[in-house]
Amino acid sequence: MSDVPFGFGPPDRDPERRDQPGSGDPFGFGALFGFGGPGGAGGGSPEDLLGKMPLFAELQKLMNWSGGPVNWDLARQGAISSLATGTQPTSEAERGAVAEALRLADLWLDQVTDLPSGADRPLAWSRVEWIEQTLPAWSALIDPLAEKVVAAMTAALPQEAMAMAGPLAGIMGQMGGLMFGAQVGQALGRLAGEVVTGTEVGLPLAPAGSAVLVPQNVASFAEGLDRPADEVRLFLALREAASLRLFAHVPWLRQQLHDAVHAYARGITIDREAIERGLTDAMGSMEGGFDPSNPEAIQELLGSGLLEPEETPEQQMALRRLETLLALVEGWIDAVVAAAAGERLPGHGALAETMRRRRASGGPAEQTFATLVGLQLRPRRLRDAATVWGAMAQRYGTAERDRLWSHPDLLPTSDDLDEPMDFVARQGVDDELRALTAEAEDAGTDTDTTPPDDDSPAR
Repeated sequence: MSDVPFGFGPPDRDPERRDQPGSGDPFGFGALFGFGGPGGAGGGSPEDLLGKMPLFAELQKLMNWSGGPVNWDLARQGAISSLATGTQPTSEAERGAVAEALRLADLWLDQVTDLPSGADRPLAWSRVEWIEQTLPAWSALIDPLAEKVVAAMTAALPQEAMAMAGPLAGIMGQMGGLMFGAQVGQALGRLAGEVVTGTEVGLPLAPAGSAVLVPQNVASFAEGLDRPADEVRLFLALREAASLRLFAHVPWLRQQLHDAVHAYARGITIDREAIERGLTDAMGSMEGGFDPSNPEAIQELLGSGLLEPEETPEQQMALRRLETLLALVEGWIDAVVAAAAGERLPGHGALAETMRRRRASGGPAEQTFATLVGLQLRPRRLRDAATVWGAMAQRYGTAERDRLWSHPDLLPTSDDLDEPMDFVARQGVDDELRALTAEAEDAGTDTDTTPPDDDSPAR
């Protein structure tokens, strides 16, 4: 999956690929309208151009979407149709096995964390069910980001270019919803073929209280591991149940993650002056100048990289915050699952290593945030976070470890994860200072406040 948000980026540098229809077009306008393809070249009025679109009537239906900056109807259809290996409905036996694994996982977790269970109902979803049931969560996460991108894109495009594009300029905003819908649909289709639980992407996507496993993907995950299927299922159930405990009983956590993504969106800007300079250069490089009635000329401008967003320092800070939060969540899950599995799950070490390699090579969580905000979640951050949680439990106990989730200001920062053991050591010093402060306050309240006798010496 692309590591550039929503496919924004410079034009393709490969001359062979750049010459293909629709290549080098970050918004997909060329591919959708057939610019540069058979029958799409040459001049003609915009009306003639629209007459050459065999799917224009269907496009009009899609463009009537008014539900937000992402066409979620198109996203859903695209996600389901892009399931390359197909989908299988869940069987009664699979639903029973998932329910049993999640029940046992909660029993084991009760012994290693004070956070109570966050799962009210166990669910076994097919890939299509995962797509359909998680769309509301994706909408809440992605819509603000897409809306900001569309606004920045529209505001940055020079009025002269919009005027020259003629009637096509009026539908560019609607095309944004189509393009986002198509891209999100493709991304969700790929994710649906890989995710094994409801929280694997780093956020709870299922309805509140729902613990989810995707049996078809669990079976794919288990292939080649040489471990019993029920052992693999229990390991993944432990991860799902642990994640739900954290999100259910740390009320600010989900919002903090969303805020970090949206803080990135608020900072999206496109350099209008750079666009104007690039537009002038592009027009000057075209033989005979820019012809707004020529669809190939429009495609060349749209695919030139002029609308690539620039990353600001504020956005970099938001990404760093998001990376740290995700690492802390994943690290905590790794630590409590390791404590719960212990000697009960013989293959825990091998399964945990498989999960680490999955993340390092770009698993569903990494793919999701790389696509959304260009975030490359570094495995080193996860290891450092897991070190913090493991050391906190070993030195101070699980209650003190989990107490850090009581307020976001108590959590390790990105700088703290650079030296995780220093952070752990400081917690003991902070505890001593709090104890001394409490003793001083108690002593102050017990001070004798009886006024002195008149004959007593002045103090």
